[in-house]
Order: sequence, then C-alpha cells, then structure tokens
Amino acid sequence: MKVILKETIQSLGIIGSEVTVANGYARNYLLPQGKAVRATPANRHMIDQQRAKFELQIAKEKGIAEEMANRLKEVVCQIPAKVREDQHLYGSVTVRDIVNALAKQDIEVEKRMVLLSSPIKTTGSHKVPIRVYKEVEPEITVEVVPE
Repeated sequence: MKVILKETIQSLGIIGSEVTVANGYARNYLLPQGKAVRATPANRHMIDQQRAKFELQIAKEKGIAEEMANRLKEVVCQIPAKVREDQHLYGSVTVRDIVNALAKQDIEVEKRMVLLSSPIKTTGSHKVPIRVYKEVEPEITVEVVPE
C-alpha cells in the first residue's frame, strides 16, 4: 500500500515522502497512529500545500542532528573489561555496553543508533559510528581498558 508519511520514521523515510509498505503495517500501525495517510490524489494535494511546513521541520531536525553530531565527535567512551594476558577480552563489548557508557556521560542514544558491525573483542581504541539522522553519522572513540 502506498502511504505518505506525516512524520519522519527512521526505517521508512522522512516526513512528506511517499513510500510503499505492507498493507497490514499501514492499516494496523501507520494509519491509526496518524503517522501516515493513504497516497490518494486529495492527500497528495494536501501534502503539497503543507510542503513548506515539512521542509522547515526537516531543516530543524537536521540542524539538531548536526549539533548533536558535533558534540559526539569529541566523545571518548572508556569501558573497563576483563582481559586475558594477550589483550583479548573474556567476553566482548557490545552495543548495550556502549549505550550504557554514553548514558553515564549524560548522552542519550538508542541502541539502534549505534552502528557497531561486530562486537569489540580486543583492548585499545576503536571508532564506532553513531547514526544521529539520515546521512549524519559521527564517530565516537570507544576505549576498552583492562579492569
């Protein structure tokens, strides 16, 4: 089913874009929650009239995201872990560990924002990208130190 988004949804698209989703997802979630409307000629016309408002909202969201990205670029996150003699960890540092360490520094990020390709299994300094907004992905430094 084709719908027009009334707000930005990370997995689908930005506000005002027309996307194709599963019928059940549209009927059971997007439409009742008011997050989207059906892509009919009347709704397209209504969205075109509101396009200026949407563009201002997109610019505002992107501005906030870029401000947060500038703050995140300088963040160094230290995570203590149990280590063997060869500097390998007994376990691994995962997304949850990174989110908890950032929360201790009063930086709120969601788990899905941390783009860790595989768990960290060695000590040292690692660069981890954080998706703040579409195409805005600053990298933070995660230092794994022995306990």
